[in-house]
Amino acid sequence: MKRSSTVTSLPCLSLFLLLLLPSVVQSSDDLIDKICQATPFCDLCEASLRPFSPSPSDPKSLGAAMASVVLGNMTDTLGYIQSLIKHAHDPAAERALAQCAELYRPVVKFNIPQAMEAMQGGKFGFAIYVLGDAEKQTDSCQKGITNAGADDESSVAVTARNKLVKNLCDVAISVLKSLMNGL
Repeated sequence: MKRSSTVTSLPCLSLFLLLLLPSVVQSSDDLIDKICQATPFCDLCEASLRPFSPSPSDPKSLGAAMASVVLGNMTDTLGYIQSLIKHAHDPAAERALAQCAELYRPVVKFNIPQAMEAMQGGKFGFAIYVLGDAEKQTDSCQKGITNAGADDESSVAVTARNKLVKNLCDVAISVLKSLMNGL
């Protein structure tokens, strides 16, 4: 008799889990919608958070996911800048790119990883400060590129990348502020 109840309860449990799964996914999507609506770039926020698998289902993991997106984009931009330095022909552009690399390097290697670690401990204020500083470094990089007077294809690409990183920082800061305010 016990054997038949186990056999019967296993399909019931499976059915229950299948019925529960859409509500878990839905609640995760609702959380992303709710948090992203409070950011300055809602579409960018959603595009950044939705690809994560599994989708971040709690507020803390959303903050960590956004910081991870910022780190990934800053790392890619630093790599791109470093490759441009190797091929630069204009000394002013090369100096501006080298300055950008110097601004990005500590943020990528130390600051953002420290902010991510702080978030795990619930220290969102520190993470907001670090992301704000990352945004300032991006602005400084862009000023250097603009002041160098370079208007070639690579400077346009660096400008676009700087803008994306700046916008991602804005989104990440907004997400963290939402977390601090209890959503």
